Amino acid sequence: MTAQPAPSHPEEPRSGAGAVAEAVRAVVQDRYAAAARTTLDLLDGGGSAKGSCCGTSCCAEPSGADPITRDLYEPGDAPSEGALIASLGCGNPTVLADLQPGQTVLDLGSGGGLDVLLSARRVAPGGTAYGLDMTPEMLELARRNQAEAGVENATFLLGTIEAVPLPDESIDVVISNCVINLSPDKDAVLGEAFRVLRPGGRFAVSDIVLLRPIPEELVGVVGLWTGCVSGALVDSDYLAKLGEAGFIDASIEVTRSYDRLDLEELASSLAPGELADGFDVPATVAALEGAFASASIRATKPR
Repeated sequence: MTAQPAPSHPEEPRSGAGAVAEAVRAVVQDRYAAAARTTLDLLDGGGSAKGSCCGTSCCAEPSGADPITRDLYEPGDAPSEGALIASLGCGNPTVLADLQPGQTVLDLGSGGGLDVLLSARRVAPGGTAYGLDMTPEMLELARRNQAEAGVENATFLLGTIEAVPLPDESIDVVISNCVINLSPDKDAVLGEAFRVLRPGGRFAVSDIVLLRPIPEELVGVVGLWTGCVSGALVDSDYLAKLGEAGFIDASIEVTRSYDRLDLEELASSLAPGELADGFDVPATVAALEGAFASASIRATKPR
């Protein structure tokens, strides 16, 4: 049976922690809206592209152009040109998830829809793939890519990953690709993933994790939130939060750690004004070297 959207959750207060969370979401949403518009312009023949949102520069080109986003998919596997161009992830959760025909899958932060469309093909016949994104421009792009690919068993929903508009126990597998690290309320995200999963359901995401704590002064740098660095959890904290949400058998497998050259490449993609005047990029690169990685993260909801 196809799950039907549930009523949206109430908005959190716009003061204190709620105001900070909303400010972070606004920055991320603006960044990804720009990426979607760039891709739409490119598909319409009106733009050029390189870079990625995970790497903090809001442009796009096939397979990404920074060390986080590039070479994650085989071009021939992409269901549409636009879906591959707009891929801004740090892994390939559709492979990680081991999807089967007849399952219902949810992609948290589905962007241009690449992982949703790939998942929809894998769960057919009889299965459904949902994509959830808070950015209308990304949903427009995803639906365009869906139409181009001719995929009928995919549905894209507007909403936040902290308040999923789907009912309890309606999903078999939750996936995500370099998005949970961007959330200012990861407890809410993991709680929602647990809520919507059926008993025995699986959490299988690609994400950025920290391999050690980073300096406190970097944690609040908003430009790095959208660059997948200071929004990321230390790997042990990630596992602890999964356990607190109710998951069992949680594991993290590092798929790529990032060295100084990778970080310098990411730093070079920063647009003017993205960081405060006087921000010391070389010192930041030195402080972050070896601190973060792409990882495959798995967990299970008890039966």
